Amino acid sequence: MAPSRRMAAPVLVLLLLLVATELGTTKVAEARHCLSQSHRFKGLCMSSNNCANACQTENFPGGECKAEGATRKCFCKKIC
Repeated sequence: MAPSRRMAAPVLVLLLLLVATELGTTKVAEARHCLSQSHRFKGLCMSSNNCANACQTENFPGGECKAEGATRKCFCKKIC
């Protein structure tokens, strides 16, 4: 009977630690990105780097090329 009592305390502590760590975890939501078609980029968007540079002149942190129908257009991107 004595060995089982000695094992009960460490098992209980381990169980409490496990529960405490599960309660302490928080999930972080990913930020959504809003897109707006660039007003300054002209032509077919083939390079996202060129698109991002054009978007920075429009006060956006970045941009990317996206297919819209049969063409590729530059869309500026920011966190909503």
